[in-house]
Amino acid sequence: MKAVVFSEAGPSDVLRLVERADPSAGPGEVVVRIARSGVNPTDWKLRAAVGPSGPHDEITPGHDGAGVVEAVGPGVGHVGVGDRVWVVLAQVGRAYGTAAELTVQPANHVVPLPDTASFDLGAALGVPFMTAHRALTSGSVSRLESGALTGQTVLVAGGAGAVGNAAIQLARWAGATVITTVSSAEKAALARAAGAHHVVNYREGDPQAEILAVAPAGVDLVAEVAPVPNLALDLAVTRVHGTVAVYAREGGDDLVLPMQSAIGKNLRFEFLVLYTLAEKLVQAAVADISAALAEGAVRVGESAGLPLHHYGLTELAQAHDAVERGIIGKVLVELD
Repeated sequence: MKAVVFSEAGPSDVLRLVERADPSAGPGEVVVRIARSGVNPTDWKLRAAVGPSGPHDEITPGHDGAGVVEAVGPGVGHVGVGDRVWVVLAQVGRAYGTAAELTVQPANHVVPLPDTASFDLGAALGVPFMTAHRALTSGSVSRLESGALTGQTVLVAGGAGAVGNAAIQLARWAGATVITTVSSAEKAALARAAGAHHVVNYREGDPQAEILAVAPAGVDLVAEVAPVPNLALDLAVTRVHGTVAVYAREGGDDLVLPMQSAIGKNLRFEFLVLYTLAEKLVQAAVADISAALAEGAVRVGESAGLPLHHYGLTELAQAHDAVERGIIGKVLVELD
């Protein structure tokens, strides 16, 4: 099989295209022929700063992907050869992620993809939608369903980003009133396309007043991408007993909380990352995303507020660079 690998940390030019032996499926494993691989910020950050570690001399990046089952090992019953699937956290603890023609994965990280869903959509689900799911379920429940958040108001910081887009779509599917913050008219249009009920440009006017005009008692939950610059706003607009779910650290690494403000509202601050998430929570996210997908509540593309940018496998370095530069939308690698 063809695969892109790196053997040391560094800029995108450490990535190289190689030929490797086709993997086989052991007990409880599935081999997937990848049609699309999704690129996320974690991919270039791992490549740039960490490099291979532990038992692996080289790494093929890529947590997200979609394709067709090539082979199944003993004990696998929920998918079979020829089935369309999407994969979850494909590079965690494994040398070969989804930037390869074939990847072998544990069966519980290989999920059926409906015929109505494109490979583009399947490859866009993993990291963004699972992160969004965990943010939306922090502090209260581990599962969502259509209508589960009816009566609640969710504030999504950075609604034009991939995780922000996913949070808008899932929160709306779960019945929440969705407010989102953006930094430009272009991003506002994308957030509206994703389904946000109210869009606030935080560089104009009074974001606090605009949010509280929609939710006078405060929002129930904030899905936060930039906790340091947004802390004062979050404290001001989150209701008593509300939750701020932090999934990234854009704008600063050190968050200093004014204790009285947080204590006075009985606020819950939760911090999340997928790569150490308990497997039961991973599976809860998979189940809910699959349900939303089956109901047609999950979309990608310009009309869904998430423009797609396609690259070939030989262009993975350019794809990484595009994500590192902060391209708006979802970067996908075509392998079919």
